[in-house]
Amino acid sequence: MSRLKESYRKDVVPALMERYGYKNVMQVPRLEKVVLNIGIGEAIQNAKALEAAENDLMAISGQHPVTTRAKKSIAAFRLRAGMPVGLMVTLRGERMYEFLDKLVNIVLPRIREFQGVSPSSMDGHGNYTLGIKEQVIFPEIDYDKIDRLRGLEVSIITNAKTDEEARHLLEFMGMPFSKD
Repeated sequence: MSRLKESYRKDVVPALMERYGYKNVMQVPRLEKVVLNIGIGEAIQNAKALEAAENDLMAISGQHPVTTRAKKSIAAFRLRAGMPVGLMVTLRGERMYEFLDKLVNIVLPRIREFQGVSPSSMDGHGNYTLGIKEQVIFPEIDYDKIDRLRGLEVSIITNAKTDEEARHLLEFMGMPFSKD
């Protein structure tokens, strides 16, 4: 069992039960999944960009990514329906906890002049989305082998009813929120 999952069971569940007055352990909000997403607009002209991004995402997540395709054609972008425009990976279970542990304790502190993540990035349904500007802050990515810097979107999906409950869940799990 991962360190973060054990911490969730021993520390986070009792803390949330006390804070919100839950009567049953099953009422406590929990993590459902983590979705990693890379948008690759340049894949229209450069097919190797998709392959390079796929290798990066595979190294970061430990799982093979799925190619996302355009739903509509947009002439101004030379985009036709069905063309690849991104990659995504859904992590659940042990992989999800291990990824979050790595994100909170290793990756985020490596960001230059890091002040904490924005607490306002909740979606109103208890889910949190975090944008990472460059993939090189992950320890699995070799700086010499990347073709260009790419952004990454990390969505943390919880079953919390409100944003406040989700924020407290993530806070107790070690997410470094900024104070503003």
